[in-house]
Order: sequence, then structure tokens, then C-alpha cells
Amino acid sequence: MLTTKTVDTMAKVNYFDHENKPQFHRYFSDEFKKKKIRDLERNITSIPDICKTYSVSRSAVYNWIYKYSVMAKKQVKQVVEAKSDTLKIKALEERIKELERIVGQKQLLLEFKDKMIEIAEATYNVDIKKKVGSRLSSGTTLTGKITGKS
Repeated sequence: MLTTKTVDTMAKVNYFDHENKPQFHRYFSDEFKKKKIRDLERNITSIPDICKTYSVSRSAVYNWIYKYSVMAKKQVKQVVEAKSDTLKIKALEERIKELERIVGQKQLLLEFKDKMIEIAEATYNVDIKKKVGSRLSSGTTLTGKITGKS
């Protein structure tokens, strides 16, 4: 049952604010740390992801790396492609696929219309397509009326 005190506490905005929550001393096992470092080395996760998910500081994660990373002990530098670049590349590849699909549809539509024009020309004995060397209409014609000027 909700009491007035509970409702008052729930209604306060700062109750949900992360900065005002009390800090608890947490302990992560060595196995957990090693697993997270292996995930980092395999590019399964990133340092910001670990920091955000487990509310751990960047410095703590870097301490884990120095302590548990096989690559750090061998002094091997790991080149990591930024995830944002990877996401951009995937998005662009998807966009290319979509545009290629649209171009294919438009090509089919053009071929269909050309075939329909050929059938109509054959059926009605009318020349519908413009010939390559024919002159285009200027869009204006003389109507024989003089407007406004005397």
C-alpha cells in the first residue's frame, strides 16, 4: 500500500537522478574482469559499453586491461576500428543495396512502358515514339489573336 511518504519520495525528480544515488563498494571477480578484457580484445564490446553497463570508471577498466590483457603483457598494440565507422559502413552498404533495388525496379518499369508503346504502335498503326532526329516543339503557337497592343 502506498503511503504519503512513499508517494512524496517517488514524486521527487532527484530520487531518480543517478548522481544522487549512494555509491556502493562493489567487487568484481577476477574471472569477470578477465572475461570482459577478452571481449574487448575480440572487439565484442567496447570500453564505454563496459563503463556504462556496469557503472565502472574508465580508469578501472584500463587497470583491468593492464592487469589481465594478454596483448598488453606482450606489449602488442591492438588496432581497433571505431564502431561508429563500422556502423556507417554498414548503413552505406544497406543504402547501396536499396538504391540498386530501386534502379532495378525503374529499369523494369521502363522496359514495360517501351513494350506497351511498341504494342500500341503496332495495334493502332500510330507512331507514338519520337524519332531521334525529329525537332521538338517550342511549346508556343500562334493563335491569330493580337493581345493588348494596337
